Amino acid sequence: MEPDEGISEQDVRDLMDVFTRVPSLVLKMMVKRNENVVRTFETQVMDHYQHLTPEERIKVGKVLEMPVSELQRILQNVYLETHQKQLKILADPSAEPFITQNLQELRKILNESPL
Repeated sequence: MEPDEGISEQDVRDLMDVFTRVPSLVLKMMVKRNENVVRTFETQVMDHYQHLTPEERIKVGKVLEMPVSELQRILQNVYLETHQKQLKILADPSAEPFITQNLQELRKILNESPL
């Protein structure tokens, strides 16, 4: 990935298992409650992040930099192709506070990490 490229729909398709690990009903409840899942699973998030390749870390950085509306547009486009309910839930405008909060928490823990 070039440093100035953004996240693509293909990137989302490549990471589909990340989105589908959580059953859609559970994800819908977490979004509705605006749960801070990054904080809840901070140890697991950091462990996973430590095992990412430099290219994957660049992609994480790009996600953290992009507007939530753009991320949701990409999720919506991939949902239209795949019909994965989890993507539909996250692409819904009502999920914006949930996504914003969790991206902020991820930025916070990555900035505090000695990685």
